[in-house]
Amino acid sequence: MIHVLIRHEVADYTAWKAVFDSNLDWRHKRGERSCRIFRSVEKANDLTLFFEWESPETARAFLASAELASKMAAAGVKGAPRIEILSEVHTLRRSSAD
Repeated sequence: MIHVLIRHEVADYTAWKAVFDSNLDWRHKRGERSCRIFRSVEKANDLTLFFEWESPETARAFLASAELASKMAAAGVKGAPRIEILSEVHTLRRSSAD
């Protein structure tokens, strides 16, 4: 599984989230398997998105698409996002028994 990390600022979180949610099926058909959204504690419109993606090839194709750029602009994304495609090499999960 490939992970995609995206950081960007949005004009208004509520408006951005409505557009993001309306594109769930569109993203899934292009390789997204899951997504987690994080907001900065100090700046509510500063977002970090952590996706699981089908493959690096489908992630790159999706991220380079003009359609994504158009949807991000319509959602109020400010400036160019910072994007990283990552491959997980280690996971450590702790339980409450630790």
